[in-house]
Amino acid sequence: MDTPPRLAVDRLLDDPETRIIVCCGAGGVGKTTTAAALGVRAAGRGRKAVVLTIDPARRLAQSMGIDSLDNTPRKVATVGAGDGELHAMMLDMKRTFDEIVEAHADGERARAILANPFYQSLSAGFAGTQEYMAMEKLGQLRARDDWDLIIVDTPPSRSALDFLDAPKRLGSFLDGKFIRVLMAPAKVGGRAGMKFLNVGMSMMTGTLSKLMGASLLKDVQTFVAAMDTMFGGFRTRADATFRLLQAPGTAFLVVAAPEPDALREAAYFVERLAAERMPLAGLVLNRVHGSGADQLSAERALAAAENLEEGGIVDQESGKAGLRDSGAEPTEPARPTETARTANPPETGSPGTEGDTAVVDRITAGLLRLHAERMQVIAREQRTRDRFTSLHPEVAVAEVAALPGDVHDLAGLRAIGERLAAGVPAGA
Repeated sequence: MDTPPRLAVDRLLDDPETRIIVCCGAGGVGKTTTAAALGVRAAGRGRKAVVLTIDPARRLAQSMGIDSLDNTPRKVATVGAGDGELHAMMLDMKRTFDEIVEAHADGERARAILANPFYQSLSAGFAGTQEYMAMEKLGQLRARDDWDLIIVDTPPSRSALDFLDAPKRLGSFLDGKFIRVLMAPAKVGGRAGMKFLNVGMSMMTGTLSKLMGASLLKDVQTFVAAMDTMFGGFRTRADATFRLLQAPGTAFLVVAAPEPDALREAAYFVERLAAERMPLAGLVLNRVHGSGADQLSAERALAAAENLEEGGIVDQESGKAGLRDSGAEPTEPARPTETARTANPPETGSPGTEGDTAVVDRITAGLLRLHAERMQVIAREQRTRDRFTSLHPEVAVAEVAALPGDVHDLAGLRAIGERLAAGVPAGA
């Protein structure tokens, strides 16, 4: 299997033409930590960066020296080198929606919309709203031009399609036939409008009243009437953001773990980005396992552990796990037999007693079995990576070694940034 090209993370971060980096992929693969680590490294290399995260764990906010993240960018202290700065923020989906209403409606109409029960439900949990608002916030940050690099941690999605499709879906909903039907009474006005609705759409509204309830249907109609002048803006902004994602200066990083489901999702995302003509920088493969003793195979380690546990002699011959070739010279001295031990018994209390040797054997056998398990994991991950590479040999890859614990401070984020820049896991 050919080795894929290596993702040059530092070159990407140092390029002044790179203005937006979007970290995307399946949930639970380390997108948020990757985005934060990229921000720390970019600021350390002189960029003025802002990281837009989506619902990060509290420990990640604390790792950046911030007690809490909200919808306003907060400066992270002691990160930048030279002119470099790092700001961080967490998307507040509802607050972002509120800001859109306040910016595009007069005071009285804005208050009516914000108080509407249907709007409150829509802005807090409608399918696709989070993805749409993430792109709205990206557009706002880019328009301010306060930062020369914006790093976006995309919302966790069950499907790779959600992130790209949700803005268009929400825009289509707010500008669609259903909304126009509900707007009709308000446009016609008064009793004539209600007569039009009752006569022309009696079956539909009757069904809606049963499904939604009369009160909810009224809330929806009131919301639609108040939002009438804003619907076209949602579609326009969604289209503008989509073009921004396709433009030069934007780079997508697909983040995955070396697991079948995550890499299957990553492959699908790579294909979708290509279909949408969006610039893919490469794949970040997190939590990759390595070993500094990979010359000892899993089979030989297991054979050695069994020999120790059974009181036999460790076979060192390659390809003879569990067997001994009587004609071959051992590569290491054979372990003393029980007869040899008892013929020259050590003095009582000395460190070489039979009990001490048995304890050492058990510990050594346990370590050998742990090493065998690690080598099996490494082999399984390699097969999974090879399948992805065979499908997409052109995609540059940066591998990040699995860490023994969670990231809890800036030093941890810097360490991840260094691993990203190196592009290969420790021990590989």
